[in-house]
Amino acid sequence: MLQQIETHLFTLTPAATKAVKDILTQRNLEGYALRVYVAGGGCCGVNFGMALDNQFREIDTTFETDGVKVVVDEISIDYLRDATVDFVNDPQHGNGFAITSPNAGKHEHAHGGGECACGGSCACNS
Repeated sequence: MLQQIETHLFTLTPAATKAVKDILTQRNLEGYALRVYVAGGGCCGVNFGMALDNQFREIDTTFETDGVKVVVDEISIDYLRDATVDFVNDPQHGNGFAITSPNAGKHEHAHGGGECACGGSCACNS
């Protein structure tokens, strides 16, 4: 049985909620949920991914926010606590979802004692 939690792990903005609902309606995806997950990482912290999914596992955590069912796997859950999922309409970069999380773990560059594996070439705010 899926673990249903009462509190929100993270926030979907009204724009993100509307975008998810619109996609589900347009594609006629009844019974699907928004799955949010860690999709890798690097010097600037973890990268997140999102998908519409109807294959849930017993170890998944689910919750509903403003009519959108959300699913998170057991590894990603700690990275997503207190995160915000937004849908942005940026004329320069286009439309899309953006996830910000205080738990994404940005990388610190070494100062004075050597460099990190990226050689200081990444675009992190160090």
